Amino acid sequence: MATSSDRKSVIAIDGPVASGKSTVGRLLAERLGYLYVDTGAMYRALTLKAVRDGVNLEDEEALVKVAHRARIDLGVDKKGELCVLLDGRDVTRQIRTPEITNKVFYIAKVGGVRKEMVSLQRKIARGKGAVVEGRDIGTVVFPNANKKFYLGASFEERARRRYKELCDQGRPTSLRKVEKEIALRNGRDKTRKIAPLRLADDAVHIDTTNLTIDGVVDEILSHLGKDVEKK
Repeated sequence: MATSSDRKSVIAIDGPVASGKSTVGRLLAERLGYLYVDTGAMYRALTLKAVRDGVNLEDEEALVKVAHRARIDLGVDKKGELCVLLDGRDVTRQIRTPEITNKVFYIAKVGGVRKEMVSLQRKIARGKGAVVEGRDIGTVVFPNANKKFYLGASFEERARRRYKELCDQGRPTSLRKVEKEIALRNGRDKTRKIAPLRLADDAVHIDTTNLTIDGVVDEILSHLGKDVEKK
């Protein structure tokens, strides 16, 4: 259970795919001198491990065992970018492939897996100034976070962002295909029985549709005030 000590150090950011939370979270952490925790990347790393180990993704008991033995760490590379380590190896690029993206939901819907991951996420962030982003941060992982934010954007804008991101990564696709994938992922995130994506009652909702990344970061900082000090 998260304790009152979390209130002094954790900023929670939730939101659907392509709402800008990862980029915003990383830049916000940089501005504050805080640790950045991308929980989605952690679930991706666990999915990669399950796939590599040949685990049946429909076998929930086996997936929980994978979660229990996996070593997932977050760091920063020489360029200052997030680095995801799985069992001591850098898998930052491997976890972003379409294959892994389309299989994460198998992992994310398992209660026992989420219990293991929540424990790890709290361990990583506790005792440090941290910006933690994902789907259930303000509602489940850190319900007592100092400040909570929910980033949203129109479906069209989120699809455009995701399409551009894939093209920039050298993974050409079609906008129509991206729209279908986002709609599917949104449905899974919001309707799963365990820790679904939702707006926390005490979260600040920010529509990022017409805002720049810096604009969103500035908006969040304006809500922090003196409650959160820079390191």
